[in-house]
Amino acid sequence: MKKILFYINILSLAIILSCKEDNNTNHSGPISPGNDQNFTIVAHSDTGFTSTNRKVMVFGIPVYAFYDVEDSKLLHAANIMAQYLDNDENGIVDNSLLLTTLLNNEAALFMWKTESQINLNAQDLGADESIPIWHTNGQTGQFDAALEEVWHVITYSGYSDAYPEIFGENSGTSLTNAMDIARGGNFTSIPENYPNNAWYTYDDQTCDYQCMATEYFYWGMTSILGAQENRLNEISQEWDLNSRDLVENTDTAIYSLLTNPVYNFPIVLPDGTYRQ
Repeated sequence: MKKILFYINILSLAIILSCKEDNNTNHSGPISPGNDQNFTIVAHSDTGFTSTNRKVMVFGIPVYAFYDVEDSKLLHAANIMAQYLDNDENGIVDNSLLLTTLLNNEAALFMWKTESQINLNAQDLGADESIPIWHTNGQTGQFDAALEEVWHVITYSGYSDAYPEIFGENSGTSLTNAMDIARGGNFTSIPENYPNNAWYTYDDQTCDYQCMATEYFYWGMTSILGAQENRLNEISQEWDLNSRDLVENTDTAIYSLLTNPVYNFPIVLPDGTYRQ
C-alpha cells in the first residue's frame, strides 16, 4: 500500500509540474480540462503568443493565458465570450457575419497575472480583474472586468469591421455620431472640460477618438444589459446613464442602434455560465 501511495504522489507531482513548464514549450494537446462542460484548456505554440502556455478556443477565437493565470479565470472569460456571441445559448453564434469578421481579423484575448505580461498584440484581461463571484453576489463588490474586455474584442475586431458605416470607430459613423452627441461635441482629443450637457465624459488622455468609441460602445451595451445599475458612484466620472431606462430616454441614438435586431446584439447579460 505504501508503495502504491508513493507512486500516486509521484504522479501527482509530475502533473503539477507539467502545468508549470517553461512558457515557450511547444504543445498541442490538452493541459487541463478544467471544470467546464463546454471548453477544454489546451497547450499551444501559436505565433505571437508563445509567452502564454495555454488557451481555450471559443467558436474559433483563442483566449490565451499566462502560466500563472488560474484555470477558473480562463474558463470564465471563455464562457463570457461564448455568451456574448451565442446569447440564446443554442450552440450557434447569433450573428454569422460578426463571427466571420472576428476570425478574419484573427481576434484574440489574452489573460495576464502581472502587468509586465501586458506585451502581446491582442486585447488583454487581468486575471485579478476578472471576478466571477460578482455575478452571484448581487452584482456588488469589485466589478467583473471580463464583461468589458471581452466585449472590446467583439466590437473592435468584429462589429466595427462587419458594419463599418454603422459601427466603425472613425468620425462620421452612426456609432461615433451618437458618441459626439453623448460627449457634447466632436472632440478628437480630450477637452479641458466637457459641456454640461454631456453624459459621456471619459477623460483618459491616452484614449484617442477611436478608443473613446470603443469605450462608448461598451458603456451603452452593458448599461442596456443591466451591468451598471449598482455602479453609478464608481462610473459617474465617465458615464451617467447606468440603466437601460436612462439610455433609452437620454441616449436615444445609441439605444436605437444597440437594440436593432438586424445586428443580433445580446439581450441577456453574460454571467459566465454558458449552456450550464
